[in-house]
Amino acid sequence: MNIMKDINDLTGKVAVITGGGGVLCKAFGKTLARYGAKVALLDLNAEAAESGAQEIIAEGGEAIGVAVNVLQGDSLKLAHQKVLEALGPCDILINGAGGNHPKGTTTKEYLLKEHLEDDSLTTFFDLDPDGIQFVFNLNFLGTFLPTREFAKDMVDRERGTIINISSMNAFRPLTKIPAYSGAKSSVSNFTQWLAVHFSRVGIRVNALAPGFFLTEQNRRLLTQEDGSLTARGNTIIAHTPLQRFGTPEDLDGTLLWLCGSGSAFVTGVVIPVDGGFSAFSGV
Repeated sequence: MNIMKDINDLTGKVAVITGGGGVLCKAFGKTLARYGAKVALLDLNAEAAESGAQEIIAEGGEAIGVAVNVLQGDSLKLAHQKVLEALGPCDILINGAGGNHPKGTTTKEYLLKEHLEDDSLTTFFDLDPDGIQFVFNLNFLGTFLPTREFAKDMVDRERGTIINISSMNAFRPLTKIPAYSGAKSSVSNFTQWLAVHFSRVGIRVNALAPGFFLTEQNRRLLTQEDGSLTARGNTIIAHTPLQRFGTPEDLDGTLLWLCGSGSAFVTGVVIPVDGGFSAFSGV
C-alpha cells in the first residue's frame, strides 16, 4: 500500500479554483487533476480559463474553464450552476483570485520631505482611495464572495476543504504596497474566522502564504528583459535563505496535504511556502 498516494487521493472530488487562468492557480489545477480531482478553473479571462482546462484534459484529467467575475454575486451563481452541471458539487475551493493595483502603490520605499515637491512620484499622500478599494475588494471580497457561493455545497454534505491564498505581505508588510499588504492580512484573518465558523459542519479552512514566485503580475518588477534581477528582485533573493524564487511545483506538497486526508485535523492555519523569507530578520 502506498500511504502517501492514499492520503493524497482526490479521486472524484470536485475542485473549484478562482484565478484559475493565472500561473500558480493553473498549476494547482494540474496538480489536483493528477491525483484524481475534477477541476473547474474560474477566471475573469475566459480564454485563459479554457486554455488551462484544455491543458489538464491533454494530460488525461477532467476539467472545465468558466468565466467569472469574483466580485459579482450573479456571475458567481452562474459559474456555480455550470460547475454543478458539468462536474457536480464543490468539495475543494481554492480562492486564488487576487492582485495589486498601481494606484495603491507608492514610488519609493521611504518618504523624504523633498518627495512631496516631486510631481513624478506617488507618495503615501497621493495614493488613490479608489485604487486602495480595488485591491481590498479583489483580495478580500474576492475570497468572501466565492466562499459564500461554493461553501453551500459543502455544508449540505458536511464535508469540504477551503484553501485561501494569503501572502508574505500578511506576515511582514512589504514596502511600497500598503493596500496589498493590508488586504492579504485580511485574508489570513478571515481564514481563521472561517475555520472556527465552519468547524461544526465538517469544513476545514486553511491558507497558503506563498513567498516570491515569478508570475505575469510581478515578473517586470523582479526581473529585467534579459532575465537579470531588478534592484527589488535582488533585495528579495538576499532576504530569502534558499536564495531563489519559488516555482509552482514548490507549492504542490503543501497544497496536496491541505486538500487530502493527511491534514484532517488541521484547520485555521496560514502556511508560509517562502524559502525561509518569513524566518529571516535580515541580519
